[in-house]
Amino acid sequence: MNKIYNPLNKPIMISVHPQYIKDNNGKKSFVILPAKEFDTLLQNMEELDDIRLYDQAKKEDDGQRIPMEEAFRMIEAKRNSKRQ
Repeated sequence: MNKIYNPLNKPIMISVHPQYIKDNNGKKSFVILPAKEFDTLLQNMEELDDIRLYDQAKKEDDGQRIPMEEAFRMIEAKRNSKRQ
């Protein structure tokens, strides 16, 4: 069982059963994982990336907000300018 740590330094327990393919020199070149384990790894990596992006956004937040109505007007204006 391998441990992967999330940004909060809490281990995420993932059970993986890799099979290695070695080259002619005996060096590990490729890994084969069961599809379910591979999918679990991908999901966990995506979740960790989401956490990283959230933390980055919170760190860069300057507190400035735009009212929703104004944001919609800005989006519509941008769409209309592209159509012309």
